[in-house]
Amino acid sequence: MAKRRIQKKIIMQLEKIISISGKPGLYKLISQLKNGFIIEDVLTKKKTNISNSSQVSLLDNIAMFTFDKEVPLFEVFENVAKSKDYKETISHKASDAELKAFMSEVLPDYDTERVYASDIKKLAQWYNTLQKAGYITPESFVKVEEASAEDATTEHKKAETAAKPAAKKAAPKAEKPAAPRAKASSSAAKSAPKSTHRKQG
Repeated sequence: MAKRRIQKKIIMQLEKIISISGKPGLYKLISQLKNGFIIEDVLTKKKTNISNSSQVSLLDNIAMFTFDKEVPLFEVFENVAKSKDYKETISHKASDAELKAFMSEVLPDYDTERVYASDIKKLAQWYNTLQKAGYITPESFVKVEEASAEDATTEHKKAETAAKPAAKKAAPKAEKPAAPRAKASSSAAKSAPKSTHRKQG
């Protein structure tokens, strides 16, 4: 039986970027508070607090429709970045025809019935905001392959054999603060592209 390996995309810089209903721009989650979170504007770097009741959308949980599947938003960002050599892309204020041509370039099989011009505008606006803030670089999109369960077991046994009998186990790492869950509401729906609703695992 072949060893099972799991591929996981790690996006260190982008995984905690959020959009907040009623607030322009994009923000990065910094830390968790008792009744909310500290966030930082990706452009101005100004920090502020939001409550747990804030309507937020994690960009990591958004996807865009193609005719046969949904593509994670960050994968679309990566397509845009590569096509533009990691520089700025089309303005979100461009004409609908120009935006559709842009979309056909970065996601050729996008669902033309379920991806609206407003969605493409949001894609371009968010991408350019992140690009200006220094978040769009080759290092922002790094794929790593996790070791298989069998390999992990083998390495664990080797480590146990090499370790001294009296060696103490390292204390478990503290868990990172959980990100706020985007609440389902009409206002939240307006803050994210209509065609981008799939959560990524």
